[in-house]
Amino acid sequence: MIEIREADPASDDLRPILQAHLAHSAQAGPAESNHTMDADALREPGVRFWALYDDGVPLGCGALKALPDGTAEVKSVHVLAAARGRGLARVMMDHLAEQARESGASALVLETGAAHLAEYDAARKLYEALGYSYCDPIYGYAEDPNSAFMRLALEPGR
Repeated sequence: MIEIREADPASDDLRPILQAHLAHSAQAGPAESNHTMDADALREPGVRFWALYDDGVPLGCGALKALPDGTAEVKSVHVLAAARGRGLARVMMDHLAEQARESGASALVLETGAAHLAEYDAARKLYEALGYSYCDPIYGYAEDPNSAFMRLALEPGR
């Protein structure tokens, strides 16, 4: 049974997921374009973190960071490689959208790897399928040839 619950990103059972996420980001593109948050950053005020479990086994994570412009930034969505292909990233993204909507965010925004970074192809395809559109750099980011920025408007009660 799939369950998503708010969690501490520094907890021992989630360490392998965050380590895998950090390792993937570190090898996927240049360091100056890496905006991945570690466990300490994911515990900062304004950030909410969730873990995805299947029968009590943690398989993925995702977070939202409240931005001053009224949007919420999607952060740290990761599913362990052994659990991919089951639609779990979509489940997490749907959960994040619902949480952002309930918090009153006007939109979900995100930064991911640009088209020439093949390691991010699946992520971009998922975001496109969920209705995200490409946009200018989001709050707190500058133009970067290694980054793609995306936005999903949120309608209250949708």
